[in-house]
Amino acid sequence: MLLFVKVDLVITIICPLNGVILKELGDGQAMSIVGCLPPVDCTIQFFRSEQGLHTACPQCCEGNTASAFPRTCYERRVLSVEARDAVSAAFTAFYSWKQQTAKERSILLRKWFDLLIQHKEDLAKLITAECGKTMKESLGEIAYSASFLEWFSEEAHRVYGDVVPSNAKDRKIILLKQPVGVASIITPWNFPSAMITRKVGAALAAGCTVVVKPAEDTPLSALALAELAAQAGIPAGVFNVVPCSREHTPAIGEILCTDPMVGKVSFTGSTATGKILLKHAAGTVKRVSMELGGHAPFIVFDSADINRAVAGAMASKFRNSGQTCVCSNRFLVQSGIHDQFVEKLGKAMDEELHLGHGSEPTTTQGPLINVRAAEKVEHQIADAVSQGAAVLRGGKRLEGSFMQPTLLTNVSTDMLCTKEETFGPLVPVIKFNTEEEALMIANASQVGLAGYFFSQDISQIWRVAEQLEVGMVGVNEGLISTPVATFGGVKQSGLGREGSKYGIDEYLDIKYLCFGGLTP
Repeated sequence: MLLFVKVDLVITIICPLNGVILKELGDGQAMSIVGCLPPVDCTIQFFRSEQGLHTACPQCCEGNTASAFPRTCYERRVLSVEARDAVSAAFTAFYSWKQQTAKERSILLRKWFDLLIQHKEDLAKLITAECGKTMKESLGEIAYSASFLEWFSEEAHRVYGDVVPSNAKDRKIILLKQPVGVASIITPWNFPSAMITRKVGAALAAGCTVVVKPAEDTPLSALALAELAAQAGIPAGVFNVVPCSREHTPAIGEILCTDPMVGKVSFTGSTATGKILLKHAAGTVKRVSMELGGHAPFIVFDSADINRAVAGAMASKFRNSGQTCVCSNRFLVQSGIHDQFVEKLGKAMDEELHLGHGSEPTTTQGPLINVRAAEKVEHQIADAVSQGAAVLRGGKRLEGSFMQPTLLTNVSTDMLCTKEETFGPLVPVIKFNTEEEALMIANASQVGLAGYFFSQDISQIWRVAEQLEVGMVGVNEGLISTPVATFGGVKQSGLGREGSKYGIDEYLDIKYLCFGGLTP
């Protein structure tokens, strides 16, 4: 297995076969691709089957057989044959995994949950090293990640069918729920652990096997989950991980969406990428779940509790430095409360937000995932300012991919920041006058994942909640994610739902059984 050795905030990854140090992380570094020394364009290939691995690291594993290292291996790049082998391993394992009882699958998922909690500190440090998230938030993600394993370990017992009254006296009608088969799981970098368990927990509870392709920026969290899954006793071939470089991602993604042995595709990421994967999956008419881009409105009405609204804005916008699909992107504040809200929000930003290395206890805002992400935020700010927006806080890009948390006023709907998802610490505030105006602006988007509003008018709360064209609504609340409720959007924000009692249905087919010729 991989050895993760931590010394004074430095994470050293050591090859288990010859002790060679493969990579060290520390002093604010974040890693995208892990490879073998000497530094080359390497990627990880990792999957388990009854036969072990089928490839070897060119630097240190030459001449060894696959059975010599049954869990991890390194190679220069993930080729299509290895991705297909991972699917084949999952397909083979599916026929034994689906035969296990719901209780047996539940016990294994619970053991996996227990191991995540046991190793939460190490797993959180890995997240911080990979994507720059603060340790406090990384620990929160591990707790959130583990909660899906706990939830779906319990939901495994509740996959109920139906006995339907028949119109004919000599027939009995039964509806069964059965697993769809192999599920391809393609996940993003912003929640490298939780986005996997939210999907995989449901899939495994239903009786499916999975092939996970984590984001190229954050492969190690996925591999750590795989190691803990093995320790929990989840059989070989049930949970498979195939990381790859950005260069090879399109080819691997296409394989995972087109292979005829795959029965289900679940993806979290951009709407543009989701459309490509939908086209791939359409060729073999696969079941799909898509959790795609968001552009969440955050509406503050005159009747709102302003202090609660400010706290909600801080929580919703600046979690993970604004890099969440449900974070607020467009702030609409009614004219009667606008100036007071902006003043209090600016003071809260001054007092509560601190840029720095994610491992420092005082840090609340780490770097953005890469330079391209920082350039996008910088471009949106420049566009807004060129059209008359005023910068009240921040506005500058710092070293590397750090961005100052930024507050803009005098924002109009013609500006880029109100037309496209930001994925960064930018708060553009639009002043509005009426409820109808706010709803018109909020719903003027092709996506609809989450939305938030603050009001103490009960009638208004019901009106606005029902009229917002989104899949999730936070009413007087800025943090809404939980394993017990559905997660998903409308419009071009995706298809299907994750979490809750409905999340497991995404991995189940309904079979109709008609027993005829019975004697009444």
